[in-house]
Amino acid sequence: MTPNPAIMKSVEQLGYRVTVGDVASQAGLEINLAQQGLLALASDAGGHLQVSDTGEIVYLFPENFRSILQNKYWKLRLKQWWEKVWKVLFYLIRISFGIVLIVSILLMMIAIAVIVIAISSSRDNDNNSNSGNSGGGISFFPVFWFSDIFYVFTPDYEGNYYERQRRRANSAESSQKKMNFLEAVFSFLFGDGNPNFNLEERRWQEIGTVIRNNGGSVIAEQIAPYLDNIDRFNQENEDYIIPVLARFNGYPQVSPEGDIIYYFPELQVTAKNQTENFRQNNSSRMDSLPVASYLKEKLWRFSEAESGQILLATGLGAANIILALVLGSLLKEQIVTQLGGLVAFVHSIYWILLGYGIGFLAIPLIRYLWIQWRNSKIEQRNLQRVARAEYLNLNQHEFQDKLAYAHQFAAEKVITDQDITYSTEKELLEQEIEQSDKIDEEWRRRLESGS
Repeated sequence: MTPNPAIMKSVEQLGYRVTVGDVASQAGLEINLAQQGLLALASDAGGHLQVSDTGEIVYLFPENFRSILQNKYWKLRLKQWWEKVWKVLFYLIRISFGIVLIVSILLMMIAIAVIVIAISSSRDNDNNSNSGNSGGGISFFPVFWFSDIFYVFTPDYEGNYYERQRRRANSAESSQKKMNFLEAVFSFLFGDGNPNFNLEERRWQEIGTVIRNNGGSVIAEQIAPYLDNIDRFNQENEDYIIPVLARFNGYPQVSPEGDIIYYFPELQVTAKNQTENFRQNNSSRMDSLPVASYLKEKLWRFSEAESGQILLATGLGAANIILALVLGSLLKEQIVTQLGGLVAFVHSIYWILLGYGIGFLAIPLIRYLWIQWRNSKIEQRNLQRVARAEYLNLNQHEFQDKLAYAHQFAAEKVITDQDITYSTEKELLEQEIEQSDKIDEEWRRRLESGS
């Protein structure tokens, strides 16, 4: 069984000494999955089990457990190797679209120039004996066309570029790595990935944190701002909380007044006081670990590229289409059939060049419209979650009885080394001697205090 990457990451973040509840809340995993994963990881990486005097289990891992696993599993080594290779391959794929665009434009410009020169030479030869004026042969194609094309699509781009760079240098964005133009072309075409790729992971992490912050006992209204499966049918009977109970092994409890609260015993046990550095002066509150008041989805962005890079990509895409149309009209000339080499090659791939130019602008346009629709749905869901969070904050008096009853079940048990009665990292005889010494020390303190 290959170790779960989320569990390994959580173990490292929590200091290599964890309980099932620690990992489940940190990684947002189901309790049973976290328990199975920890057992598998302890078995493969040489971890140890520590049992407290009340039966809770703590998992202790060596800090080099990743190296141990890499030496044991060829799949992990292969995965790490492939991640490095894919990083390079994906970068080459990203810049390839910009390279193809530039090559396409250059090919068509050169082909157009060759065809125009051939047409001009042909007309010069035909009219040389009749007239000394051969300039009319290319009157439809101004001689300054090539030198002016980029200024048509990117007026004063260089000056604007340095002005943008100067403004960004004075802003917080200057600390971020900027894309080069070839990367910006890919971003213009396909965007920069789903900003909410880890939404479900974030959802369960934040829910787990809220539960831990409240001592493992909550009311449904405290969890509602992080869920989406809430409608007018299940809001009244609180059925939407069932997936949370299933994931973290929670239990409902009914108060004498008929209110329902939910407590999670596994999340009340920790190997380390996670809230120690965050506690407030009010000791009755346990919600001190940082967590957002609601699950906020990020809006999709059309592109992370700079506006100047997007304008340049758009201009080059338009130039590609215009060049393709001009080339298409010139390819109808009879003299083209007599030309070989580059012109023949461009002629053979003409429809590919034209299709690439059309797609280069059509794909971003379709994606832009799709993003607008997608963001409207995200904003709607965010507003619904905000409304639930505000309802809880503005109507605290309505939930006082439920919160007070939930607080009765709230607890946090930190298992320290003093609580451990058995550990797989030591010999049984050694542990029995240490336990006997602890008992003798305890009796000695009692006798001294009694005297």
